Amino acid sequence: MIRYSSLLLAATLGSTALPAWAEVPRVVTDIPVVGALVQQVMGELGQPEILLQSGGDPHDYQLRPSQARGLQDAGLLVWVGPELTPWLERATTSLAPQGEMLTLLDLPATQRRDYAGGAHDHDHDHGHAEEHGHEGHDHSGTDPHAWLDPANGQAWLAAIAETLSRRDPDNAAVYAANAAKATEQIAALDEELKAMLAPVQGKRFIVFHDAYGYFTGHYGLEPTIAVSLGDASAPSAARLQAIRGEIAEKGAVCAFPEANHDPKLIAAVIEGSDVRQGAALDPEGAGARPGAGLYVEILRGMASALADCLGAD
Repeated sequence: MIRYSSLLLAATLGSTALPAWAEVPRVVTDIPVVGALVQQVMGELGQPEILLQSGGDPHDYQLRPSQARGLQDAGLLVWVGPELTPWLERATTSLAPQGEMLTLLDLPATQRRDYAGGAHDHDHDHGHAEEHGHEGHDHSGTDPHAWLDPANGQAWLAAIAETLSRRDPDNAAVYAANAAKATEQIAALDEELKAMLAPVQGKRFIVFHDAYGYFTGHYGLEPTIAVSLGDASAPSAARLQAIRGEIAEKGAVCAFPEANHDPKLIAAVIEGSDVRQGAALDPEGAGARPGAGLYVEILRGMASALADCLGAD
């Protein structure tokens, strides 16, 4: 499947020449955090449509008929990739959208990681929904939570601005200026978070599932201890017992629930131990208001939660 190209409905357009792009493209995004980056670049020129609203499960979603029509008519789809939203890959295959598709995980500038925490080769052959989606989402292969590395957020802003400028050259200067401003904002945030998290480097902590490798890797934090091996399934009794052993062995000091998931699982894992429970982490912005400020809010909120609990000693 072509992920970064113009996908045209041959039956609709036939052999007619492409029209000039005379207006701001209609943009559709997959999740709120991508919508926030697009909104920063578009500014007052337009507002992207976000398919998955806050609180939804990115791995398993059914498009409403109005969303399917909007996706088909969109001038540009900006999404992370099928590793995060396999249902959207199926939708783009069946709907054959007329516009362009920008797959952020496929960009050469994107730094990718495996779920195991290692660096990931850019030539990796991405799997399909059955391998990485909600059906058997076992947290192997490419970790799609790449926005949690602010360097990727900056790279994605540049790619979004370039794509919009190509489709709407009359507003290219506006897109470039907006992207530059947002990039500077992320750079300033990055320095703030480095200072905030430096004192808690070396401390181990527990999370609901393995989604934080980009964040911990970028800020030099210890790898997380994940309770669940997949987003969709509760850990077994044997898994909980194994996690308790790992907590004792590695000396974890804090455990963090996750927005949109049952906090009782975290409480059960640390029951009877000296591990503190911190504030819920929200890597996808499930509890935040969609908008241009969402991306910064996610990163700052995560850093604050970690610093508050891990630094309480």
